[in-house]
Amino acid sequence: GDCAYPHWVTVIDESSALQTLSTVFGYDQFRGDQAAIIDHVVGGGDALVLMPTGGGKSLCYQIPALLRPGTGIVVSPLIALMQDQVDALAAVGVRAAFLNSSQSGAAQADVANRYRAGELDLLYVAPERLSVPSTQDLLDSAPIALFAIDEAHCVSQWGHDFRPDYLTLAHLVDRWPDVPRIALTATATHETHQEILARLKLTDSRQFVADFDRPNIQYRIEPKNAVRQQLLSFIRREHAGDAGIVYGLSRRTVEETATFLQRNDINALPYHAGMDAQTRRATQERFLREDGLVIVATIAFGMGIDKPDVRFVAHVDLPKSVEGYYQETGRAGRDGLASTAWLAYGLADVVMQRQLIDKSDGDLDYRRRLGQNLDAMLALCEMVECRRVGLLKYFGQTSSACGNCDTCLHPPETWDGTVAAQKLLSTVYRLRHERRQGFGAGQSIDILLGKSTPKVESNRHQELSTFGIGTELTEAQWRTVARQLLARDLLAVDQHGALVLTEGSSAVLRGDVSVQLRHDPVVVKPAKSKSGGAGARKARDGDVIDLTDADEALYEQLREWRRARAKQDGMPAYVIFHDATLREIARRRPATEDDLIGVSGVGDKKRANYGADVVNVVANN
Repeated sequence: GDCAYPHWVTVIDESSALQTLSTVFGYDQFRGDQAAIIDHVVGGGDALVLMPTGGGKSLCYQIPALLRPGTGIVVSPLIALMQDQVDALAAVGVRAAFLNSSQSGAAQADVANRYRAGELDLLYVAPERLSVPSTQDLLDSAPIALFAIDEAHCVSQWGHDFRPDYLTLAHLVDRWPDVPRIALTATATHETHQEILARLKLTDSRQFVADFDRPNIQYRIEPKNAVRQQLLSFIRREHAGDAGIVYGLSRRTVEETATFLQRNDINALPYHAGMDAQTRRATQERFLREDGLVIVATIAFGMGIDKPDVRFVAHVDLPKSVEGYYQETGRAGRDGLASTAWLAYGLADVVMQRQLIDKSDGDLDYRRRLGQNLDAMLALCEMVECRRVGLLKYFGQTSSACGNCDTCLHPPETWDGTVAAQKLLSTVYRLRHERRQGFGAGQSIDILLGKSTPKVESNRHQELSTFGIGTELTEAQWRTVARQLLARDLLAVDQHGALVLTEGSSAVLRGDVSVQLRHDPVVVKPAKSKSGGAGARKARDGDVIDLTDADEALYEQLREWRRARAKQDGMPAYVIFHDATLREIARRRPATEDDLIGVSGVGDKKRANYGADVVNVVANN
């Protein structure tokens, strides 16, 4: 409808959304549910959107904010990233600003004045800022197009990223009952989904749950064995010079892994909550602006980072939940090009995680929930079927075998491990019940292998009836048996890390239940593809654009131009153009600026700003 405030579009018709998508953002068609979501919100409806990272969530509120009268208010927990989000919008001609504690009083006053004058399409605020009465009064001083609640899983107390300030957002509907609200998150189980609806008072909203599959990501999980060396080998072999994120659970792991990679000529930096805010901010800036930087981080890093060309996400420790794992791996390959999610995990991971749950401060229900999260993560690690099928099933979605994960590419073999399981469980039983002693897995394995270690001899464990009865397996194979029994709750650990039997153990010992175990796979070097990363992987919208050698050379020239221009303009390279856009330009070889019309990711503003440069690079190659 008509609006007293200057705005992009004052009359909304069916073609406006598609026209805005094309002229502003440079895309010629919507993906998945985007069109339906935008139509619903433009019409004034509330929505909950569950869409995987890289699926195009931001367009679902950016375009309605441009099409509705007033300013779109985006609630985001990511203060450190607001500047980059605003810069990226400015690059396509959208009038955006943010209000947060990093600004001077004068800067905040300027944003407030622009808001009151109707000169903003989008305004980013943190949830803490929105709960302040003066901010609410400011918002009352001009029309509001919509409220977008980004990273909405932060409202869930069972989620992996709970932020108490998000609970105050339920009151938006009380103060502004006629303003549509759209809540968005990348991954949520059914439980988290329902909690978001209840806590944000969105139970009457329309819900859009996209397909969570990211076919361009190859999921790989391998047994941990000298994990830093494994990581180094993985990066050198498949992702040399690529941007990536490596996750570890502790600050110490992060520091030591980053130092190890640096010593081995990998451009790596650590990031964790123990570092001062200025260092963290500088590290994040470098990651956004530099090509080929590897960040080694705790899970505090990465939410909302819009860097599209992260080619791999690696985990050197077992994640605490499938939800957290999927959120983190989703930071790879947002541009739809081939990427890898690599995880190494071992027996010690399982023992440590079980101990942490036992020692946690929460009540029994809380610890049980943590245990269920860990069980689901372990089931994913130990499965013999397609990883992607298992992942999507966890989020309530069905799919067929992908042909692009480790278990599809190199199906693991299974073997009847019943006798081996009985031998290990019997050893644990004899230690706990005959000797009243508790030991970790290493001692039981030494006993089974008949090793005369000082600990075996000082405790006279060579006298146990199971001493030396397990020499048919190696130490590494016994550790695999122990890990899989722990993963299936046929073994457990006490708070000291010692092995104990479970309710399920007795059925195995009696022979009532057989135990099928998987052989740990031999790690096979994947084939390198031109599109970056391993294997012939499928891109998000069909196949990756294959380039001839000449086109590949032009693509590298275009990247070099983009790197120099980004440095000159003081912005991340991806804000200028994504890799996928440069690949399409290299293939099309535009001779004029008009030839750039229809190239994915090139809207009117970017064509005006960069078109002449791009045509010049093409002409000189």
